[in-house]
Amino acid sequence: MTELDKSISVAALFSVVILLAVVEMFFSYMHDSKHYKKSDTMTNIYLMTVAFVINVSMKAGTFMLLQYFYLHYRLFQITNTITYWIVLVLAQDFLYWVLHYTGHYVRLFWAMHVTHHSSEYFNLTTGFRSTVFEPLYRVFFYLPLALMGFNAFDILFAYLITQIYGNMVHTRLVMKLHPVVEYIFVTPSHHRVHHASNLRYLDKNMGMVLILWDRIFGTFQAEVADEEIRYGLTKQPEDTGPVNVIFHEFIALYRDVRRAPTFADKLKYVFYPPGWSHDGSTQTARVMQQAINS
Repeated sequence: MTELDKSISVAALFSVVILLAVVEMFFSYMHDSKHYKKSDTMTNIYLMTVAFVINVSMKAGTFMLLQYFYLHYRLFQITNTITYWIVLVLAQDFLYWVLHYTGHYVRLFWAMHVTHHSSEYFNLTTGFRSTVFEPLYRVFFYLPLALMGFNAFDILFAYLITQIYGNMVHTRLVMKLHPVVEYIFVTPSHHRVHHASNLRYLDKNMGMVLILWDRIFGTFQAEVADEEIRYGLTKQPEDTGPVNVIFHEFIALYRDVRRAPTFADKLKYVFYPPGWSHDGSTQTARVMQQAINS
C-alpha cells in the first residue's frame, strides 16, 4: 500500500465516522433521546479544530523524530509483512494504553487530557473532543515503535486507523456485544464506563482497540446495568468558554501548587494522580474506590 493509498484510506474512514455522527444525531433528535446538545457539539468541533491545527504544526517534527530513530537506532527489522503489521498494531495499541493511563494518573497530563472528558454528553462527536495538547508529547510514547523497526509512515498510519476505531465507540446507541467481542475489544459499553463520573467507573478502560490491556493491568470495569452513568467530570467547570474549557485544570493545578507548603508537595501535585492533596482534603479516585470496596 502506497502512502497515497494510506491517506485515501484514512480520509475515507474518517468520512464514515462523520457520516455516522450525522446519522446518530438525526436519530437522537427524531426520538428526543437528548444524546446531543448544540452548544456541546460546537465545543467538540472547536476542540477538534484546535487539536488539528496543533497536529498539523507538529506533524513534520513528529515524523522526522520517529524516522530518525528508525534509521539510526532500530534494534531489529520484521521482514514478514503480515507479522510486521500485526506486531505494529498490537504494540501501538499497548503504547496508547500507556499514554492514556499517564493522562489519568499524572495530574500534569490530566490537565491536558481533561478536555476530552469534560462533556456531559456521550455521542460520536465526543470522540472529536480532543486532548488538544497531546500532539506535543505523544511522539515520545511512540518512539519505542521506531526502535522496534517500524518506519514513521507506518506508525502514523497505524495510529490514525486505531484513532478512527476509538472514535466509533463513543456512542450510546450500541448496547453490549457478543461476550467474546466484549472480552477482547474495546466496545461502546466499555467506553461509556470510561467517560462516566460515577466513582466506581473513574479511571477505567483506557484501551483504544483492545480491552485486554485493562484486564491485564487491573483497570477494567464492566458497565453495570443497575447503575445509571453520569457523563463528564466529577466537578464540571462553571465557565465552559473556549479558553477555560482548555485551561481550567491548569489553573486549578497552579493554585494547588502555590498553596503546597513544601517543594516536595508541589512536585506531588504535578506528578501524582488527580485528587491527591497534601492535607488529605481531597483524595484520588483509587483511594476512594478502595474505601467503598473494603
